Amino acid sequence: MAPTLEDRLAIAELIALHGHLVDEGELDRLDEVFTQDVEYDLTDFGQGTVIGLPELVGASLALGDGNPVAHHVTNVVIEESAEGQVRVRSKGLGIRTDGSCGSVTYEDTVVRTGVGWRISHRRLSARRIPLTPGTTAPLQGRGELRDQPPPARS
Repeated sequence: MAPTLEDRLAIAELIALHGHLVDEGELDRLDEVFTQDVEYDLTDFGQGTVIGLPELVGASLALGDGNPVAHHVTNVVIEESAEGQVRVRSKGLGIRTDGSCGSVTYEDTVVRTGVGWRISHRRLSARRIPLTPGTTAPLQGRGELRDQPPPARS
């Protein structure tokens, strides 16, 4: 079943709530955003996949001053997926204490629980290379664009 307008609004608010809670240090409220068994894939950052809320909170605390001071989410796209799940893609901007900024793409699987929508899986992908002509390659079989080195010229 396709997500209703009310579902879409609730899911967009869920995605936005993450940044507010993390930036305000309210990690004890992350159960308002994630399922207890969330899989948080940080492979693109060399950290593997964190599984479960306690491990996610621990990883966030261990990062300490390496955490951004501000998380901003934009470009939220909500798509119907299999078995009552919803797929959400969004862009994130992280601001550091020195004023530098980084960009990520969040790819979320969102599920309806007894207490509302929650993220059960999140994968972060860093954006490190600007778009360059000739750098298109399918991403995860979805036909999306993915950064790759430009083809060699002869």
